[in-house]
Amino acid sequence: MRLVPKRWHTETWICSIRGHQTPAARVLRLRAEDRPLGIEVPGQGGDRLARCLRCDAWLEVPAPAPGTPGVTEVLPALADLAKPRRGRVLQDAVLLRLIAINKAIHAITFGLLAMALAVLRFKLPGLQASARDLDDQIRQNLAQTGQQASRDRIVDVLHRVVGLHRSVLTILLVTAVAYCVVEAIEAVGLWKEKRWAEYLTVVATAGLLPFEIHELIERITVFRVGALVVNVAILAWLVWAKHLFGVRGGAKTLDEHTDWPAILATPAPAPHR
Repeated sequence: MRLVPKRWHTETWICSIRGHQTPAARVLRLRAEDRPLGIEVPGQGGDRLARCLRCDAWLEVPAPAPGTPGVTEVLPALADLAKPRRGRVLQDAVLLRLIAINKAIHAITFGLLAMALAVLRFKLPGLQASARDLDDQIRQNLAQTGQQASRDRIVDVLHRVVGLHRSVLTILLVTAVAYCVVEAIEAVGLWKEKRWAEYLTVVATAGLLPFEIHELIERITVFRVGALVVNVAILAWLVWAKHLFGVRGGAKTLDEHTDWPAILATPAPAPHR
């Protein structure tokens, strides 16, 4: 399942945000065996071309001065280099972060809703008394104005307020708090790329689908359709891409290996100008 356009280069986008990863720019001396990662530029006062391990861009950088913090004499072996994620592994990590942001927004929304319900619950008796008084005034003062449709809408809202029960508000409040906590846990776990968070997200998202479908049956809106599509896409992608519940062989077949020798086997650019 591919959710990233073919012409979208995730590596370039991440480098534009976090900067390039060029280990050859942080060593005093480049050797012949370092050519896949960096080469000296003759006649340029010590400048060199350093390869970004994430996006494969070759950058012209000055050679570091001796004693510069973080600078070593020569490059370590490839196995000892800190290598960034790239390719499908990087794309999956970015998508997980986007889903985590989506869950964080949900957590904030449910948190605000819980706060509103808490305020409404504790102030309900006063609101109901005010609603009854206002309803009486509307019936007395607007009965002869001819604005029957507007009056009926206002009275309907007031009746809804008067008819509210604290027990119902308590159930809604507890539900909103529970969803806020669950969505927040999902957001943190997905941001940290924890596998348990992927399972939790799938189970929680699947549990909400019947309610979203029921709301669509009652009334179709762009927001409800969009929310359903997003949640189905998240559910399908997590199960398929992360091999959850044994799909595609389960976790043991989840390949997150990057073939660095093959990547670095591509020829370096000519150092001459």
